[in-house]
Amino acid sequence: MRAVMGRGGQEPAAPPEAGQPRRDLQTLRSLLPYLLAYKGRVALAVIALVLAKVAVVGVPILLKHIVDALSASPAGAGTAAKIALAPIGLVVAYGALRLATSLFGELREFFFATVTQSTVRTLALKTFRHLHELSLRFHLERRTGAVTREIDHGMRGVSSLVSFTLYSILPTLVEISLVFGYLLTHYEIWFAIIVGASLVVYIAFTLAVTNWRTRFRREVNELDARASSNAVDSLLNYETVKYFNNEEFEARRYDATLAQQERMGLRVQRSLNLLNGGQQAIIAVGLTGMLWRAALGVQAGTMSIGDLVLVNAFLLQLYVPLNFLGVIYREIRQALTDMDRMFRLLQQNREIADSPDARPLVFPGAAAGGDRSLEVRFVNVDFGYDTRRRILHGVEFTIPPRTTCAVVGATGAGKSTLSRLLFRFYDVQGGAVLLNGQDIRGLTQRSLRAAIGIVPQDTVLFNDSIEYNIAYGKPGATHDEVVAVARAAHIHEFIESLPDGYRTLVGERGLKLSGGEKQRVAIARTLLKDPALMIFDEATSALDTRTEVAIQAALNAASVQRTTLVIAHRLSTVVNADQILVMDHGRIIESGTHAALLARGGTYARMWSLQQHESERAEGLAAA
Repeated sequence: MRAVMGRGGQEPAAPPEAGQPRRDLQTLRSLLPYLLAYKGRVALAVIALVLAKVAVVGVPILLKHIVDALSASPAGAGTAAKIALAPIGLVVAYGALRLATSLFGELREFFFATVTQSTVRTLALKTFRHLHELSLRFHLERRTGAVTREIDHGMRGVSSLVSFTLYSILPTLVEISLVFGYLLTHYEIWFAIIVGASLVVYIAFTLAVTNWRTRFRREVNELDARASSNAVDSLLNYETVKYFNNEEFEARRYDATLAQQERMGLRVQRSLNLLNGGQQAIIAVGLTGMLWRAALGVQAGTMSIGDLVLVNAFLLQLYVPLNFLGVIYREIRQALTDMDRMFRLLQQNREIADSPDARPLVFPGAAAGGDRSLEVRFVNVDFGYDTRRRILHGVEFTIPPRTTCAVVGATGAGKSTLSRLLFRFYDVQGGAVLLNGQDIRGLTQRSLRAAIGIVPQDTVLFNDSIEYNIAYGKPGATHDEVVAVARAAHIHEFIESLPDGYRTLVGERGLKLSGGEKQRVAIARTLLKDPALMIFDEATSALDTRTEVAIQAALNAASVQRTTLVIAHRLSTVVNADQILVMDHGRIIESGTHAALLARGGTYARMWSLQQHESERAEGLAAA
């Protein structure tokens, strides 16, 4: 985003929207409990803040009395001594007050630093956990880049709000109150009226112009988010861009958004100039009025030279916080807006949540001899990702413990949906999914997913080492355990052939590895998890025939003591399954063993014949 600079630094992008004041209060109420967790430190920081401002206001008052004392001193023997002592007293008192100001300012930050950092950490962790608890639907419908930006901006918003409030707004209000009170009690009311009127006009002008600038800021923010999302999507799909030679297309699309952003940025800058100019004019009028009244008072004899010095010093001290009040206001509004987005993420309803009486998955034989066998049952299951389009229609089948069930069918038949329902990424709309006779909707998600391992068709790896990605199946696993499962997945030799071995980085989403290598890493980490139910969703689809045969043997060995669900396209990989389910348009149309289904001569037999013909044709072409 193009930085738009204002007085005092970069201007934040604050987009107040309809109902913003109400939402700001809600945001502050949401933040307050995190701050009040440190009541003692907050109280000490506020006390230090007030004492620091008392010291600041005390400096001009001290100067007034010293100047008056020097002006009123009669000539005589003691005059020289008094004149000599006065500067010494001034320097000592000034130094003491300056020291007090710095000391109390540092104490304020010392006491409050823990509050700010702990609040940011707590909220960041809470938001991170909450995002992982949200449903798969939420993550599929939201751009990852936009979500991470909202979290990042929200964290900065918390830090900015606390910092500007405690270090700028609150000190300014305390100082203004002290100055206003002193002027009201020691001088004619006109001084207080001028200060009060200046503040009221300044704040009203700032609010009016800032609200006028709202639509400019909102459009800039939307364009910024769009440009960022386009850039992230384009870079994540780097290979696709290269495949279709669309670098210039992506650049033009990105530049079109930047051009719009540039035009709006100019409007923002011009409106910012108007705002800053108006603020300075108001401050100048106030300064002129105060000094004019003070000069009249000295001329009339109702005010001393010391009073004039005092008023002038007060004005100079108030000038700085007043000058930056508009920028600080915008910073705080932006912080509140960013925090509001983050708190909305926290308030995002979890589509899939544990029920209040959720219980862990029970293995009936586990207590007796460690038997973790698992029976899977789909009972008349109806489901659709969109209620207007159903995917599964009355699906019903049983996978007995320690057996292998294969599901085959055309693309879009609903095969992979079965695995998503087993993991409870979605809840069924009709019927039930049972594990060992227990409805998974009544189980804790942690215990449910701990019992299931999956090798997905599209394997995505972390941008870390190969060992890290394999060990992810069992955090804390030893190197020997990682090597053992790598051997079982037939990837150990390949890893050892790499210059960095198991420390080799796989790149963003594992792009440095081939499809077959990524799938073998996924197989290894699933074997390391050692689940009771294993799901292979086209687990060997990216492998060559020779490697597929070797890994298929390893998968068969791993499945001996486990319940296994195999989702497959190539029928040659499921011929040994205990039962095969044939799906079409979300329904099971055939079931049985490989031999029984061939003998039936139905859909499965036609699929088998077609694939055998294609395999023979491919072998013939290879031989030729």
